[in-house]
Amino acid sequence: MIKAAGVAEVTDADFESEVAGSGVPVLVEFTADWCGPCRQLAPVLSDIAREESDRLKVVQLDVDANPQTTIAYGVLSMPTLMLFRDGEPVKSMVGARPKRRLLEELADVL
Repeated sequence: MIKAAGVAEVTDADFESEVAGSGVPVLVEFTADWCGPCRQLAPVLSDIAREESDRLKVVQLDVDANPQTTIAYGVLSMPTLMLFRDGEPVKSMVGARPKRRLLEELADVL
């Protein structure tokens, strides 16, 4: 998996506790090693995780290693970014995007 610095990895085993149990909204990147756009998104997610840490948790999930969660949320394309609030998905976005655009898309739900 393409690891974004400062972004935790979640798995099928701990997804519920890490995402549903979070006191702040959680941005989950569904990613894979073979995904080129995921590589482009890694530094963007690192920046957002660092800059928004007081109001947003950012995590990554490797779709190849964690099929249960991937299937449960109907993820078909990488990268898929899904924002969870109180354990429920409230927004889903597919594809890499620049930091400014991603922050604009998250503004209405943060």
